[in-house]
Amino acid sequence: MAEELDQIELEIVTLLNKHAKKKFRNLFLSLHGYEQSQIFAKLDLNQRKISYALLTPKELANVFDDTEEDPVETAKYLEEMDSQYAARLLTEMYTDNVVDILSGMRPIKQRKYLNLLHGDEAKQVRDLIHYEDETAGSLMTTEYIKVTDEQTIGSAMQQVKREAQEAELVTYIYVVNKQNILVGVLSVRDLITHGDEEKVANVMTIRVLAVDVNEDQEAIAEQVRDYNFVAIPVVNKTEELLGIITVDDIIDVIDEESAEDYSRLAGVDTESVTRNPFQTALKRLPWLITLLFLGMLTATLINHFEGLLSEVSVLAIFISLITGTAGNAGTQSLAVAVRRLATNSHLKIWRLILNEIATGIIIGIITGLCVWLMVGLWKQNLLLGGVVGVAMASAIFVANLAGSLIPIGMEKLGVDPAVASGPFISTLSDLTSVLIYFNIAQYFLQLFIR
Repeated sequence: MAEELDQIELEIVTLLNKHAKKKFRNLFLSLHGYEQSQIFAKLDLNQRKISYALLTPKELANVFDDTEEDPVETAKYLEEMDSQYAARLLTEMYTDNVVDILSGMRPIKQRKYLNLLHGDEAKQVRDLIHYEDETAGSLMTTEYIKVTDEQTIGSAMQQVKREAQEAELVTYIYVVNKQNILVGVLSVRDLITHGDEEKVANVMTIRVLAVDVNEDQEAIAEQVRDYNFVAIPVVNKTEELLGIITVDDIIDVIDEESAEDYSRLAGVDTESVTRNPFQTALKRLPWLITLLFLGMLTATLINHFEGLLSEVSVLAIFISLITGTAGNAGTQSLAVAVRRLATNSHLKIWRLILNEIATGIIIGIITGLCVWLMVGLWKQNLLLGGVVGVAMASAIFVANLAGSLIPIGMEKLGVDPAVASGPFISTLSDLTSVLIYFNIAQYFLQLFIR
């Protein structure tokens, strides 16, 4: 499929360069909106300008609605267009997508494009653009179908036919009363299977799950996932229907939240891509400098046991082995704990902790025994192998426990558990592992054969 799309892309570029309007339109418009957006994103400035002349604003609006590009990047395309063309394009797009694009602009640019929109459209965008980012209000669209509870099924069906073309979704038809309070929901099946004279109030489903306009996007995504919705209504404190959030936006939220959690676990913004190495370095340095100072504590601790190392220098060989393995175990435990907390797993916190304690003991014992045998046979000293093995088992247990307790503690404090990043846990494990290792070694020092 990818190879086929690459071939089509080459054909489209060739047709654009030749200004072959009819052939270009026939080929480009035969593609799915997603495929169109993928090809459009690869065009150069000159090719894009040609496409603006060959496509209507409505046709290009479909491309922009389906694009996966960052809204900030999409906004740059508007600057390449004639102002009136850009205004008509924004008018043809779904409101929530327009809001995403305009939200990334400077205020002066926002006002420019808002002034180009017609009254009702500009008002809808202005109403949505002021909602706090990552809330239901910032995700919702106002292009949906609603009917009143006093209508008949026949009149509701006629309304759906009239408004379906402009609506982003027609799977659900929301029912409101005279005060625009959400009171129920209809499916297309309800409209088809009931008589035209039947009252909407008698057919609608009364129990409707809605989200508050200020609710966090992650919580909304979990509800949509749990109930298998394709859309969810958004209401204010008085239950007045304000808009809906569709499943395509929820998929974007899930992707965004996953990328955000991964970024925090890695201690770097994986979504921020720049070709400038200096900008990349500036974004990564804060975490690395912080971890550097934490790492200095480990170095200070090793220096504290300098006397022990001078007496039994062979101990230095196994420092990285113990710290590395404990760090890996801690990161595994952290990933499990963060995932459980992020998905609101029904597993109780105390059970999660007990599970990680048991897991840490099992992994520690098995790993410790393996190290004991390997070091003992390698150095022909089972006592040395025992010291390293016990230290390894203890370090893994502590790292495993820390990997689960730290994110749980952070969540209790109201902090996102994902910020307990992998590098942080690894560096912390280094510190505790060295402390455990040298204290055990010092305790058994008299047993070593020098």
